[in-house]
Amino acid sequence: MEKMSNPKVLIIGENSLVGSTLSNYAKNHFDLYYTHHNIVINNKNSVQIDLLKETNKILDLIKKIKPNLVVHTVAYANVDFCEKNNDDANFLHVTVTEKIAQTCASIGTKILYFSTDAVFDGKQNGKYVESDSPNPLSYYGKTKLAAEKILMDSSKNNVVFRTTVIYGPYLRSRFTNWVFDNLKENKSVPAFTDQFNTPTLIDDLCKVILDILNFDLSGIYHTAGKTCLSRYDFALKIAKKFDFDEELIIPTLSSTVNQIAPRPKNGCLDSTKLEKILNFKFSTIDSGLDFMKNSL
Repeated sequence: MEKMSNPKVLIIGENSLVGSTLSNYAKNHFDLYYTHHNIVINNKNSVQIDLLKETNKILDLIKKIKPNLVVHTVAYANVDFCEKNNDDANFLHVTVTEKIAQTCASIGTKILYFSTDAVFDGKQNGKYVESDSPNPLSYYGKTKLAAEKILMDSSKNNVVFRTTVIYGPYLRSRFTNWVFDNLKENKSVPAFTDQFNTPTLIDDLCKVILDILNFDLSGIYHTAGKTCLSRYDFALKIAKKFDFDEELIIPTLSSTVNQIAPRPKNGCLDSTKLEKILNFKFSTIDSGLDFMKNSL
């Protein structure tokens, strides 16, 4: 397929982990525009927008730029916050996304939306594929599933990426940063032995995003690493790879911790569908941590 000439891409959430990393990967491929929330960024193509208070501002920006692709990265990352603050979660994840989707549909703009393994209940064995039936346990998962439906209903052109536990050698990589910060200070790291995911290298995710327009992707895809493992085993691998004290990683059952929102025990995703389309392989946890170590 012939590549689109200098496509316009608007990244909503420039200062997110996905947004900031993607901007480095995409700057030589796309004509980039950005929004950010409250971090001062010296970029003439970046506009400060609070999506919670200035929804019309993002809609006006989309109409003005008329991008080929909108990459929508903004969401509440704290699952427990969403469980306690249903209205806030619903407004950002569902209402705002619906307005963005309607505006993009009206001008023929494709949207890439990031969803989550939390749309599944985690009760099946093995990795989830795209055709498996969602059944979210948490309010966070319910709002993300509602947003998925909005995106798919508003335009057959849109793309949803379900991903999980994004990590990499960058700021805002939540789980790895937390493990690193504790291990560096010789503090213990209680990590769950009974919650499983397929951790996703952020660089893999960004490389895949570069191909969305070239391959004219649409629909729902799982975009996650190859290795299904517990948070405990993930933390243990981090400690071993970076020569920290492995004894600091403490095996912990999630039932012993006061988590407000229910989490799926099995959040492992199978990315084979997208890998075949793009002829791309997501990293195993070992190759991903190797990349991370070599990048620091």
